[in-house]
Amino acid sequence: MRSLSDTLQRLERLRARTGQFARQQGADPAGGALTSFTGFGSNPGALGAKLHVPDLMVGKPPVVVVLHGCTQTADAYDQGSGWSKLADEQGFIVLYPEQARANNGNLCFNWFVPEDSRRGSGELASIHQMIEAVIARHDADPKRVYITGLSAGGAMANAMLAAYPEMFAGGAIIAGLPFATAATVPEAFDRMRGHGLPGEQELQRRLNDASDHQGPWPTVAVWHGTADSTVAEANAQAILAQWRGVHGVATDAAHQDKVAGHDRIVWTDARGRSLLQYYRIGGMGHGTPVDATTGMEKPGPYMLDIGLSSTRMMAQSWGLMPDGIKAEVGSRRAASKQMPPDTRTTHAAGSIQGLIEGALRSAGLMR
Repeated sequence: MRSLSDTLQRLERLRARTGQFARQQGADPAGGALTSFTGFGSNPGALGAKLHVPDLMVGKPPVVVVLHGCTQTADAYDQGSGWSKLADEQGFIVLYPEQARANNGNLCFNWFVPEDSRRGSGELASIHQMIEAVIARHDADPKRVYITGLSAGGAMANAMLAAYPEMFAGGAIIAGLPFATAATVPEAFDRMRGHGLPGEQELQRRLNDASDHQGPWPTVAVWHGTADSTVAEANAQAILAQWRGVHGVATDAAHQDKVAGHDRIVWTDARGRSLLQYYRIGGMGHGTPVDATTGMEKPGPYMLDIGLSSTRMMAQSWGLMPDGIKAEVGSRRAASKQMPPDTRTTHAAGSIQGLIEGALRSAGLMR
């Protein structure tokens, strides 16, 4: 039997999802906006920051850190990826570090500048300060912090995982690059084309030298399109090679399957727990995989509608989308299609609200 606290947590998540469902049906067109986040520290990298804190959270909420790609802003990436809307649905916090044009004219995170891509310095130190401030101000769970990013943001997410591994439970790198493989702009362009990448042992040495961390190490997922002409797929292979060392897994993966017709390759530990994953998206170019049918994601430049939501897949792999809640919402949506249009929202929200209130009354927490 589930404990009372566990039941109440699940009911609160269900209430949050009910509100999200109503918004999707047109009851509340607002929501999902990011707000500026300031005063988080000395900010040596001179970065900006945006934040989304959902109205409903249970206990210590998880934190997802999202790094946009070149030419993008935090708001644009959020609108395309749907992270803040999913946060409203599931009750976690989303933090968006944001590049300033004074740092990089194309709004790329400076993953290739040594001063910005090592522990305790520059842009990495700024992002570290942001995360610590979010945890402190919002009483978030320091053991459930995750990071993802696209392209230069993916390379910077990889740098954060390498330099501050103790801070993260997991990360996902989309069309990114391995850590500490470039120190100048020409080298950065060479690596993007897949030229001059170090061998596996050297890649692993650079990761090990990034901190004095002894483990456990964050799980890592790599997403890359086979038709990416901006960042060569060889970089995905190099990232996986870089992380295989600290995770102690063999070159050959434990198993391979398909997700929406695309390859997923998984490396596991002795207990079968996933440590590394590679989502190899056939025919996809440079960008973040989204699924416009979710109603939460919006295709656009570098936000590629391939019918697969990387946002939801990441959240699910990180335990941010409880299966039971997902199944119930799925059945509720199916049932709503059989109702007259003018009753869908009120019926769904009313029945679930009654269930929640009944459980709270039974627990003596509501009159």
